[in-house]
Amino acid sequence: MPVKPSSEARGRNVLISGASIAGPATAYWLNRYGFAVTVVDRAATIRSGGYPIDVRGTAIDVAERMGVLPQLRTVHIDTRKLTFVDAGGHPIAAISPEDLAGGMTSRHVELPRGVLVSILYDLTRHMQVRYRFNDSIDAIDDDGAGVDVRFSSGAKQRFDIVIGADGMHSNTRALAFGPEAPFHRYLGFCFNLFSLPNELGLSREAVIYSEPGRLAGVYAVGESHLLQAFLNFAADEPPFRSNADVDQQRRRTEELFRDGGWEVPRLVAAMRRADDLFFDTVGQIHLPRWSSGRVALVGDAAHAPSFLSGQGTSLALVGAYVLAGELAAHGDPAHGFASYERLARPFMEANQALALNNGGTLLMPRTQEELDARNEILATMRTSGPAPSYGERTSQVHNSLKLPDYTHLIVG
Repeated sequence: MPVKPSSEARGRNVLISGASIAGPATAYWLNRYGFAVTVVDRAATIRSGGYPIDVRGTAIDVAERMGVLPQLRTVHIDTRKLTFVDAGGHPIAAISPEDLAGGMTSRHVELPRGVLVSILYDLTRHMQVRYRFNDSIDAIDDDGAGVDVRFSSGAKQRFDIVIGADGMHSNTRALAFGPEAPFHRYLGFCFNLFSLPNELGLSREAVIYSEPGRLAGVYAVGESHLLQAFLNFAADEPPFRSNADVDQQRRRTEELFRDGGWEVPRLVAAMRRADDLFFDTVGQIHLPRWSSGRVALVGDAAHAPSFLSGQGTSLALVGAYVLAGELAAHGDPAHGFASYERLARPFMEANQALALNNGGTLLMPRTQEELDARNEILATMRTSGPAPSYGERTSQVHNSLKLPDYTHLIVG
């Protein structure tokens, strides 16, 4: 139910930058604890997008405590198989997504990203959370007693706390901690995401084609008439920043995939026409600390794990829960931030390591030797299932944090 901020909340005024997943989730919990919360985002409204994301392990407990787990389960995509094919489109292996994730099905929900964003936005806008779209933070001045914020709109306002939930290329982090480069660990790959008509007749499945250093594929989200497509490639040095020219990226990708097999020509043609092309490098964020004075980071802004881990959304939900709870439990933001990091950092780093230990070779083989080894692994999984040690290790990491109980801090 909506929570009316207490009189104490007037001294606990929080600005959150980012209206995707970590931002609204943090806003929800802070509002429950009596904080007055504003969420700012440069977009005109929340961003839609059909590509699938996962909520796993400890994040399932967060969703349950938010009261949205039944809603998430009703929109569960239920992807049933991943088929790896050769250049002629012949199957190499077809496996269950859970074989890769190592997850327990009762501890996993897969849904379109835009659906989760909408659920969190609808949940919080019916509370006393204020959204400020078409704006962003231009400057912050933390004087120790509060933070003076200047917005790109020209408005100025003072807050007790500022939280950056604005993604891997966080503007808030740049303002409080400096340039991204020292904290960005590039993992050697770049990706393109876009949609195209489902002319292949796929349903609840993905098809993946690999060549050394190149990966192409399509994902049928449920029974959608659209496919979510990807063209990913290896590069020793990152060829662009997040704000690279889109036409240059189209030309680069077309050249790299010019002689691709399977359905690659069809995907390249669709990529050239796509009005929803999203591209970036595959990387992680590693910071020595997640807070500076009265400014803190959550989600990808603090500890992006990359899509190779499959845990970005789950870490955002868990981080939001712990950050808000620890701020509510401590009168001094510095103590709350320190406790948040002490509790959450081991979990975040263990999940980041999943991408480094498993993701690259299995999903993005760079050499023919790695590709041959991957195909041998797939053949084994097809006949015998995933190696128990792999599945158990992954599942243990997903579930390795026991959530603190902050129920006694809820206001109203």
